[in-house]
Amino acid sequence: MHRIPMHHLIVLVSPLALLAAWVLLADSGRFPSQLLVPPREVWQAFVELASSGELREHLDSSLSRLALGFLIGAGGGLAFGTAMALSPGVEAYCGPLFHTLRQVPSIALIPMFILFFGVEETFKILIVTKATFFPVALATCEGVRGIPRSYFEVAQVYRLPLPTLLAEVAFPAAAPPILTGLRIGLSRAWMVLVAAELLAADSGLGQMIEMSRQMLRIDVVMVGVLVTGVIGFVLDYGFRLLERRVLRWKPL
Repeated sequence: MHRIPMHHLIVLVSPLALLAAWVLLADSGRFPSQLLVPPREVWQAFVELASSGELREHLDSSLSRLALGFLIGAGGGLAFGTAMALSPGVEAYCGPLFHTLRQVPSIALIPMFILFFGVEETFKILIVTKATFFPVALATCEGVRGIPRSYFEVAQVYRLPLPTLLAEVAFPAAAPPILTGLRIGLSRAWMVLVAAELLAADSGLGQMIEMSRQMLRIDVVMVGVLVTGVIGFVLDYGFRLLERRVLRWKPL
């Protein structure tokens, strides 16, 4: 009989402990059932939302916004971070503004984005782009700057064109910090997107949570919260697996 490795079972300890505490508190009667919904009711709400297709519609909306905003932000962050690392002029002219803007929380920009772009898809994609751009740009800049100078000297000797220099020298050598920046940017983008949907959206997980709150459907609110957490975990864990695969040459 195939035995499950112990380290695979250990990761279930904290979720099961939290679930047990949730059940005990919900059944204790210390909190109103409208406030602390029992897990079985949350599960029933999840089944209903999944069966009706409503949950899938909200997921499709959120994930499509995340994918588009992340691709734009990550591409821009890679390009700008590389330029800032390789060009003293870009660093001198753009560095101070970059380091100032990256300190501004993305959530703080939501009201201004709504005023400029309305509540349609543009503002949500832009807020995801902003949340992705700065971590990726910073990680790329630091990663490229950390490449030994001899790498570029050899590339100069062979007169490698810029695209080849970036694709075959700079990005592979700076891959570890770049991948870390991408993972951080993806996690931040997901959190900011759900927050933006809470404030202004007609679809998405955040909008589902907010509408359910207004209707006092706390069971559906809990479904949205749990699904948001699970998706965030899956995205982060998937990126960790990608890092291990891409960086399998890196010593542990």
